[in-house]
Amino acid sequence: MLNVVVLMGRLVADPELRTTQSGLATTTFRIACDRNYAPQGQQRQADFITVVAWRQTAEFVCKYFQKGSLIAIEGSLQTRQYQDKNGNNRTTVEVLASQVSFAGPKAADKPSAASYEQQTANHVREANAAHNAPQAPQGAPEYAQGSADDFSVIDDTEDLPF
Repeated sequence: MLNVVVLMGRLVADPELRTTQSGLATTTFRIACDRNYAPQGQQRQADFITVVAWRQTAEFVCKYFQKGSLIAIEGSLQTRQYQDKNGNNRTTVEVLASQVSFAGPKAADKPSAASYEQQTANHVREANAAHNAPQAPQGAPEYAQGSADDFSVIDDTEDLPF
């Protein structure tokens, strides 16, 4: 069977390290993942997903991530049942993290709570600055420069030569 989940999103709160009675480190946190599609005239929606990390992964998350940090997670989807305070049976769905990675710049480099529009504007400014940067020394290849004339149409109607 295959059960693999890969997510990237922003933490909605600072993760808090806890320890079980047997001494295992654990943390449970939520991330906000933007949806790919936004209906015209509406704001982009986000899904809030609960993630559980254990041992060194939990310690890593609590040490290096805080609210607003962009995080990439690989893990598996799990469900569990429990009883709430009123005795009602509940089911929850969580991602059990197996790999956690940085997915954005350090908090000191960029505000952690930047909106999608702010991030896009920053990327456009950075791209424009790079485009207007001084030219490479004479004879150096110019990979970023080019035109449509640099490409030719490939005739794929013939048989392959191998």
